[in-house]
Amino acid sequence: MGSEAAQPASQDRPPARELESYRAPIEALLNTIIARGGFQLSFTMRRLTSPEADLEAPELVVDFSGPDSDLLVEANGELLNALEYIVLKAVRLEEELFTKITFDCHQFRRLRREELKLMAQVAADRALESGAPFPLERLTARERRIVHLALRERSDVRTESQGYGAERRLVIIPAALGRNSAGPDRR
Repeated sequence: MGSEAAQPASQDRPPARELESYRAPIEALLNTIIARGGFQLSFTMRRLTSPEADLEAPELVVDFSGPDSDLLVEANGELLNALEYIVLKAVRLEEELFTKITFDCHQFRRLRREELKLMAQVAADRALESGAPFPLERLTARERRIVHLALRERSDVRTESQGYGAERRLVIIPAALGRNSAGPDRR
């Protein structure tokens, strides 16, 4: 009984819903959106079973295919991102599970992750060459996290997210500049 008293404060809140319990509501909502939107899309939901080296990998992937699938990945996946956001919010996915489910099409997420990792290294090198902070293009929260993680082992640069909402940007800063060298926080 002594172990019950030693539980952390986070145990006071109700237990999180199981990831699988979101599967049916996600499927139902996607079917409605696809049908009412007139999209020629189909999707499969698959659970990643093999433990990947990447701890940030999702556990549940919703893969889209069909004649309209190219629409999802145009403009850096804007429609795919929007669909994912709307559906996960609409099914009231608990915040701590948000990174555990992802929507994908034509391996866009994997390719984008590799692109972001490469971009992070190139941008870090540019920041070091110029000796100045290097702001990146606008990225989603998930994409900013990928860049943060891609550069976390480098001691010669640090990353910082600045601003709020749609204007939030990631800045790569040479470590030699110190902590307050990224310019004013654009909050």
